[in-house]
Amino acid sequence: MPEESFPAAGAAPAGAHPQLIRFVEGTPRLVEDEWRLVEAPEAWDGLAGALLPLEFALANEPRVRASGRFGLWLSPGDEPERAVPLLAHCALVAVQFPNFGDGRGYSTAYLLRTRYGWTGEMRAIGEVLQDQLFLQRRVGFDSFALAPGRDAQAALLAFSGYPDAYQASVEPHLPAFRRGVTARPPAQVTALSATLSGNAP
Repeated sequence: MPEESFPAAGAAPAGAHPQLIRFVEGTPRLVEDEWRLVEAPEAWDGLAGALLPLEFALANEPRVRASGRFGLWLSPGDEPERAVPLLAHCALVAVQFPNFGDGRGYSTAYLLRTRYGWTGEMRAIGEVLQDQLFLQRRVGFDSFALAPGRDAQAALLAFSGYPDAYQASVEPHLPAFRRGVTARPPAQVTALSATLSGNAP
């Protein structure tokens, strides 16, 4: 399968997020954003490629579907079930994290994947920080619009900082023992234990 192409650096449309991590063929990569996040729907120009608030899209469904390629974004207060009528027609679903302490987006993402059958791209938007990325990936997110000012290259390390996950979720969908994974402490823990016991080389 040929690799997807993305707009060149600097070519993202107005409103696009320049710090986007997206899983491409199972690997997290920094890519340019081809979507326009519309936060004030009354200013939407009706063109394709817009990421629209859920309630606006539901209230204006004929116009939204006529625009062509569109996406939805859900706030923490939106019920994911309400997105179901539009899931078959949209190309992207985003879930907002307004601040670090608001974890409702994790439940929203999990339900969209497991109960409502969303299999397309799902993006975390808002106050998206490096410390959240591993857990967001576990509940089904596969793209992440980092909060402004964050080190995007450093954020990629969030996906390699943990060797595995023991409990089942969206990713991975089976617990460690069902996948034949043997519990093994990270190399840093092993080295520290050896040092404390006096067995360090």
